[in-house]
Amino acid sequence: MNLLEVLILAFALSMDAFAVSIGLGAKYRHKTIKTALLSGSYFGVFQGIMPILGLFMGYKLLIWAKEYTYWIAFIILAILGVKMIMEAFSSDSNEMKIKLTHRALIMLAIATSLDAMFAGFGIALIPLSPIIICIIIALVTFFFSFVGAVVGAKGVTFIGKKAELLGGVILIIIGFKLLMF
Repeated sequence: MNLLEVLILAFALSMDAFAVSIGLGAKYRHKTIKTALLSGSYFGVFQGIMPILGLFMGYKLLIWAKEYTYWIAFIILAILGVKMIMEAFSSDSNEMKIKLTHRALIMLAIATSLDAMFAGFGIALIPLSPIIICIIIALVTFFFSFVGAVVGAKGVTFIGKKAELLGGVILIIIGFKLLMF
């Protein structure tokens, strides 16, 4: 995997946070910049940290199942991709029923970054520094979360589901690419 592919992975992983940020921006449009900075910061930090947890799980798994690592990474990415695609087609309301508190943002950040934790397993297979990869994921997620909150504040909420769909498809493609090479 090269730098471009890491950027694509970061983009795909950030789509959950982007979709949630759109909802937050729509609900708190009277605090657009604050909401954008908070969602970007929380989601970016958690998306950047969670792959490290996955990386440690990946190293343990590499030792245990070395010859199956690409298949395991493929299965994890495929499951995450299918989950994102299913969420994109779910009929859940986009209306956020939470208050913009640090506790709520932490819970949302954890929920949207679980896929990054599991995708972090594959970081062990990438010939780039894991710290650089996690920083890229964090920065890309910060950017898309910030933009998502601004877009949501402008009333453009229909993009969220499409972003999740695209992110899911990209994760599945990355999984297939791991099997090909």
